[in-house]
Amino acid sequence: MRVGYFGGTFDPPHRGHLAVACAARDAFSLDLVLLAPTGKQPLKPDARSAPFADRLAMVELLCEGEVGLEASAIDAPRPDGSPNYTIDTLDRLRATLGSTEASAARLELFVVVGADAFLSLPLWHRPEGLLRAAEWIVVSRPGFSREDLRSVALPEDDAERVHLLESVDVPISATDVRSQLLAGERRLESLTPGVLAYIEARHLYGR
Repeated sequence: MRVGYFGGTFDPPHRGHLAVACAARDAFSLDLVLLAPTGKQPLKPDARSAPFADRLAMVELLCEGEVGLEASAIDAPRPDGSPNYTIDTLDRLRATLGSTEASAARLELFVVVGADAFLSLPLWHRPEGLLRAAEWIVVSRPGFSREDLRSVALPEDDAERVHLLESVDVPISATDVRSQLLAGERRLESLTPGVLAYIEARHLYGR
């Protein structure tokens, strides 16, 4: 089973996230892509975001009707308030999805990540183990090429586990979406109808 893990703040989840998840699913023949809102970002410990339960509910709405896409609560806030580290999440996914010897042998994990986030990989928790824990699908952006991946100084064996996804160009920023919501804009093509309705019903982002 080929499973993609797509973690992020999803504050709020928008059509850009959906496009990335679908493109990764199709390009790498993934059976399942898990979109997982992060409880506490390790590199942004003081960042404020909408409540986790709301972000998870919006991701569920974003995934509605999309084959092979599911919301996941695997990165829910921890009881002790500690950060959600990707290496720990991958260990939990492998333990959950590969709980039997047969399923473990068939399981292939992929991490879906933006280009800029991937370039910061050396700052992540236990970076030396991350590339061995899963294959990586790096979502390109305009002006980004495979040559840029070399700045991470990947060992040759690990570099083979990093793949560039170049078919996605949806210039949507969650920061911009929040600004538009705060400004009271009514037509937000960047959000699916279900997500927008949820935001308005819950009075999130100043609605």
